[in-house]
Amino acid sequence: MRTPIISFLTSIMILLFAAFPVHAQASLLTQSTNTVDQKQINSFADLMRTAAESGVQVIVVDTNGAPLSQPAANVDGAEDDGMSGLMKVQVSALEFRKRLVKRLKALPSALQDVSIILRASSPTGELRAYVEALFWSLVLFAVGYIVEKQIYAKRFLLRYFELRMKDEPVGYTEKLPFLVSRFFLRAIGVLITMAVAYILGVTFFDPLETSAMQYTVTLINIAYAGCRLVTLLWRMVLAPYACQYRISQFSNKDASRLYHWLWFTASVDICAVAFASWINELGLTYDAYAFYTASLTTVVVLMNIALILVNRKPISRAIRNGLKPEETGVLNAFVSSAWSSMAIAYLLFAWADLSYRLVLKLPLSMPLVLGAYGILLTIIVVYGIINYLIERFFQRTAIMEEINSTMQLESDETDTGEEVENPVRTYHPLNSFEDLARRVAGIMAFVAGLWALSSIWGVGTGLVVSSSTYERSSDIIVIMFIGYIVYHIFRIWIDSKIKDEGGNEIEMTPGDEGGASGASRLATLLPLFRNFILIVVVVTIGLIALMELGINVSPLFAGAGVAGLAIGFGAQTLVRDIFSGAFFLVDDAFRKGEYIDVGSVRGTVEKISVRSFQLRHHLGPLHTIPFGEIQVLTNYSRDWVMMKLPLRVTYDTDVEKVRKLIKKLGLELLEDPVIGGNFLQPLKSQGVIEMQDSAMIIRVKFMTKPGDQWVIRKRVFQDIRDLFAREGIKFAHREVTVRLADDKTEKDLTLAQKTAIAGAALSGVEEEQADVADNNEE
Repeated sequence: MRTPIISFLTSIMILLFAAFPVHAQASLLTQSTNTVDQKQINSFADLMRTAAESGVQVIVVDTNGAPLSQPAANVDGAEDDGMSGLMKVQVSALEFRKRLVKRLKALPSALQDVSIILRASSPTGELRAYVEALFWSLVLFAVGYIVEKQIYAKRFLLRYFELRMKDEPVGYTEKLPFLVSRFFLRAIGVLITMAVAYILGVTFFDPLETSAMQYTVTLINIAYAGCRLVTLLWRMVLAPYACQYRISQFSNKDASRLYHWLWFTASVDICAVAFASWINELGLTYDAYAFYTASLTTVVVLMNIALILVNRKPISRAIRNGLKPEETGVLNAFVSSAWSSMAIAYLLFAWADLSYRLVLKLPLSMPLVLGAYGILLTIIVVYGIINYLIERFFQRTAIMEEINSTMQLESDETDTGEEVENPVRTYHPLNSFEDLARRVAGIMAFVAGLWALSSIWGVGTGLVVSSSTYERSSDIIVIMFIGYIVYHIFRIWIDSKIKDEGGNEIEMTPGDEGGASGASRLATLLPLFRNFILIVVVVTIGLIALMELGINVSPLFAGAGVAGLAIGFGAQTLVRDIFSGAFFLVDDAFRKGEYIDVGSVRGTVEKISVRSFQLRHHLGPLHTIPFGEIQVLTNYSRDWVMMKLPLRVTYDTDVEKVRKLIKKLGLELLEDPVIGGNFLQPLKSQGVIEMQDSAMIIRVKFMTKPGDQWVIRKRVFQDIRDLFAREGIKFAHREVTVRLADDKTEKDLTLAQKTAIAGAALSGVEEEQADVADNNEE
């Protein structure tokens, strides 16, 4: 048994052997050797040709070139199991060439015999009987179709669809039931048409007595039913005239054009198969049957290639779900760009395989073109049904999420008094179990199609790919698929928990001082657990795959133990970092989004890995610190923050008045609708904390939630400035007083003395500013 792939390779070799016959080897021998007798060369060439046709690989000859044993011919074309693949292709190509020449020579007489055989099988002895059978069948079908449209469609289907059609159906749960019910109801209409045609035929025509005419009429009915049902199937899939129920991403124009191309091409294919079966059963010679079948197949293949070229762009856009190539996944983008080339290659392969089988009179398998249509429709229908069940299963969850989202939007509008736009939310492509189920359904439908095609091609039968290799490869793919599902189940569950904990993305405005509360402890640890699950799944799949390939994995575990010891001694710093990080996270020393200080650097925690973490300073720099390098860690984002603000006032300021004014201002800020809820302790005065040459330093303080102190500080400074301006309290400006000895005046100083005095004054100002900055940090 030959597979279609071997047949395809053989058909390629045919061109070479057709242009370079076997007997040409003798002429080559003549050109290379002038001392050998011409008769001996011809005998040796005949021997080679006989051996090649018989499948013999080794021939023993004597010194004169005479064979010691004659090659034994293969019986009934049986192939020697010891031959190499290339030798099998060569032998098949030679056989194909011989058979092709033979059939082409016999074709004229075979075509002349067609009319004789058809007349002999006709009940009237004329070809006209078959033409009349086809004509009257079509007339009866036309009458039945009129009855179907005028009675069944207008009086029942139209009313049924008007009551159940929706203006804006949503999802598979509302679209698919209508499309499926419409298909079955219209299929009943096809049966009505055929029933009316049958009744009229029985009433007005005599019974069919010959088996040839009965078979002819049966094939006509099967072809008509097949064409009508294929049309209804594509109408269900594309919905060209009911755009609101269309599931695929096609425009009205593209859907209508593709629909007409598909039903017409599929109908021609069905009719071609029916015609080939008809001429074969009527007893035509095999040469005529092969000629007509190959010709019709060529027409069908060309029509399908034209269909692909005309509708390539709309189908590619539908595969991407209406998105641009850069907006979709890598696999989806590849399929959308390469499907047309692969489909055309498949059609050419199907044509070559059928031609090869027809010439060699091999058993014909399922028509590859018609089989591809059947597989495609099956995948589409099964995928739609699975998505319908998934949508029904998750429908309650989707409704609850929509209700919660609506309530949240209404709550935001009530709080702010403004209309809130729907936020643009970007999630992982598989952010819910429903998305995972849809992805799994798509993969399963695609794999089912590949399995069906591989069954048609004969992959895994032992000729193209050995059965053991095929089974092992299939098992490995299944294991990888299960691992893919397991990982995404854990990932989606972890992401949902992180979302419940308030999310893992901490908002931070560039240039902000930081210090806000970070993510929860669970939201900090779960991403690390997710990475751990990925590692476990990958290692497990790798070990199982190695076992499927027959590799003993026990030495790998022993090697892993030795490698672990080597790594432990050679990478002590790495081990220290990992263990230090584990203890820091277990102790809950910091979380993602918190503002911390590790001695030399400070900033907001942006990322936590196994051995290090990253701090973003509020001025922009990003620091990466290994866990093992941390000696002291200060967390500024836990529980509460005390903010202290120094105020410079003149010496004539009433300190008690300032205290009362600050206390009153603190009470007013507590009632503020914007920042009032962020105070943990109100604003109050601590009195005079320092006396300087030109000012008294009065300090005020307040307690707030971590991260809110910066916004409140700006508001406090603004309100204190306005309050002091209303009450006549003056801020003290920095001054440097220079006293000259011996009652000297400025006029008595030289330029060098003035420069020295200015430098001393500047130094004093800088020292004072440094002291103030240190006090603010405290």
